[in-house]
Amino acid sequence: MRVGLYPGTFDPIHNGHTDIIGRAVKLVDRLVLGVAINTGKGPMFSLEERVAIVEAEAASLKGNAEIVVQPFEGLTMHFAREVGASVIVRGLRAVADFEFEFQMTAMNQQLDREIETVFLMADPRHQAVASKLVKEIATLGGDVTKFVSPRVKEALLAKVGR
Repeated sequence: MRVGLYPGTFDPIHNGHTDIIGRAVKLVDRLVLGVAINTGKGPMFSLEERVAIVEAEAASLKGNAEIVVQPFEGLTMHFAREVGASVIVRGLRAVADFEFEFQMTAMNQQLDREIETVFLMADPRHQAVASKLVKEIATLGGDVTKFVSPRVKEALLAKVGR
């Protein structure tokens, strides 16, 4: 069984994430969505909220692969080994993403050469979408309908008090 890991903070999960998930399930038999415990980023949603939202979003995705949502803390490579992943899936939006991911991949190869990193280019409709920007738009009263599912929009609006 080929296991893939798509790690992220998912604060919140947006249409770019779900696009990558929908494409990644075509490459693996089991896709683990690793929801990172990343207090350094100061998430808007608690870990429990993010896991629940990601589970709800993943449930609506169709594919041949089993999708599992699991929180994790620490090095992605340690978590990848723990879940038996042979592939880490990453999405690329722009050159800035590439530079960061290129460096991260080189470091990850030093930690474990048996785990490959696969990059999926963002669909052009989602290249500008970032969780940070989605949160900012929602906080400032903008419409996030184009960037997130109705379920995520509702959770965002409740979080920002609208």
